Amino acid sequence: MEYAKPDVFSLEQNYPNPFNPVTIIKYSIPESPLLGGVRGGFVSLKIFNILGQETATLVNQNQEAGFYEVKFDGSQFASGVYIYRLEAGSYTAVKKMLLLK
Repeated sequence: MEYAKPDVFSLEQNYPNPFNPVTIIKYSIPESPLLGGVRGGFVSLKIFNILGQETATLVNQNQEAGFYEVKFDGSQFASGVYIYRLEAGSYTAVKKMLLLK
């Protein structure tokens, strides 16, 4: 069985948002020459505090084209606004999320 592959990069808003303490972040990686090949490439998904300091790395590896979801557990972090950033090849997307305890 052949599964559909995404045709665009995307970073979705985390759900739920606001969250306590766990949220899900979904993203898609298309088959793209921007990643140095047609089968995916190196992907980074990181969490930053509002001061821009990196607080967590959720993904830091090569990934094939496809749809992904990552669970983020904020139980070790203070309440507040956090930024998450997806980088894949020349694509970068940033979104905000709110941790409420």
